[in-house]
Amino acid sequence: RGVWLGMKYGLPRIVERGGGSVINTASVAGIVGLKGAAAYCAAKAGVISLTRVAALEYGRYNVRVNCICPGVIHTPMVDRITGPDGLQPRFIQRSSVLGRVGNPDEIAHTALFLASDEAPFATGAPFIIDGGWIAS
Repeated sequence: RGVWLGMKYGLPRIVERGGGSVINTASVAGIVGLKGAAAYCAAKAGVISLTRVAALEYGRYNVRVNCICPGVIHTPMVDRITGPDGLQPRFIQRSSVLGRVGNPDEIAHTALFLASDEAPFATGAPFIIDGGWIAS
């Protein structure tokens, strides 16, 4: 609901200013299924779809709308999921072909790129930053 509310109230202001960039956060879980996470996967797939629709509807107002789909990023949420034993080598191997999990700065750099003038033709896209997880 937060992504929808953010766009509901933010997009009119962005249009008033003559355009800009919206960056939503989804997850690779919106692209691939995760056992036991039906609601989470459905919610993240909804963010991806909502992003695409908003890009279609607001492009004529010079508004670009994209979303970032992180894979496993070392955050407090991942720490809660992995428990007291932390990130096990098998978990890391399954979640990244690079042999490591991502860090929050790698997601931030993607957001900075999407918000910048260096991405003027990027809109309606899920940017997958997952260390190659869905490629494997």
